[in-house]
Amino acid sequence: VQLQASGGGLVQAGGSLRLSCAASERTFINYHAGWFRQAPGKEREFVARISRNGVNPIYADSVKGRFTISRSNTKNTPYLQMISLKPEDTAVYYCAATSVVGTTTQPQDFHSWGQGTQLTVSS
Repeated sequence: VQLQASGGGLVQAGGSLRLSCAASERTFINYHAGWFRQAPGKEREFVARISRNGVNPIYADSVKGRFTISRSNTKNTPYLQMISLKPEDTAVYYCAATSVVGTTTQPQDFHSWGQGTQLTVSS
């Protein structure tokens, strides 16, 4: 399955944005979905994940209370709703899939990384 994140852009601090992730195959509904981000000069880091049936969301501490992950299996699309954005949220955001049992948040356990979408938050 191929994934393509979209919805990034330039927003002011305190603003909001919603990212989407289009999957190329219907089989994506069989995978758990995750969002990750990578800022320049930094390693890719976990942001949020949700199970294949759309429950049990898990968030990085840095985004807890500000970001909400969801998914529409009818549209074969996970989303990342972001509010109260901060300059430190600036990064390229990626979506990915995993079939690993449990609640892994490790990038190496995820696959189908597509092109990310750039989010820039200005102060």
